[in-house]
Amino acid sequence: MIKLDQFLKLVGIAPTGGQAKLMILDGNVKVNGTIETRRGRQLVSTDQVTVAGQTLKVGDLIE
Repeated sequence: MIKLDQFLKLVGIAPTGGQAKLMILDGNVKVNGTIETRRGRQLVSTDQVTVAGQTLKVGDLIE
């Protein structure tokens, strides 16, 4: 498991934790098709994260 803000940093979508936090709080991030505003949201391998029209499957990038 990985936190949403950490995931955004890991895949290079957000260069810093602060930027990841702002993206999430501004409603620019979806998890499994639903807007997620909790930066501490725990992601599992089956989750899909969508940012700026790009969808990433968590399990393909971590484990």
